[in-house]
Amino acid sequence: MLRVGVISNTHGIRGEVKVYPTTEDLNRFDYLKQVFLDNGKELRELEVEGVKYFKGMAILKFKGIDSINDVERWKQFDLLVTRENAIPLEEGEFYIYDIIGLQVYSDEDTDEPLGTLTEVLQTGANDVYVVKRKKDNKEILIPSIKDCKIDISLEEKRVIVHLLPGLID
Repeated sequence: MLRVGVISNTHGIRGEVKVYPTTEDLNRFDYLKQVFLDNGKELRELEVEGVKYFKGMAILKFKGIDSINDVERWKQFDLLVTRENAIPLEEGEFYIYDIIGLQVYSDEDTDEPLGTLTEVLQTGANDVYVVKRKKDNKEILIPSIKDCKIDISLEEKRVIVHLLPGLID
């Protein structure tokens, strides 16, 4: 399952919700037929009946949900899709979910890993890889820019990066 958004609030009184998108393509909601609401305990399958947009947010209407009372408790719940319903990726693109946990190596030493990729921060300008160092458990922040990122191999479960001066220590 991949997260496509988080319900931020209700919208109107007819059961619509405002969704903060966690996907790069806001218009991807136009193609959603179903989503899964994750309340932290269970998943509830919902059929998308309508979509509109307002100020960078998606406004979703679900089939059979017609009252603000039905959706008021859904604030801050995640909306998920199955991999089959995810947007196809271009060559060289990866879902963040797939690269978390990969071992990160410097292009200067591909035998000894720097650490493990634990998080990807989305800053707007570029993503930043958070790597937990193996030797001292400290974090390295590596910008995902052309000058730093060399190669990602899901098959080998590794990321090779070029460390610019000042990124470590």
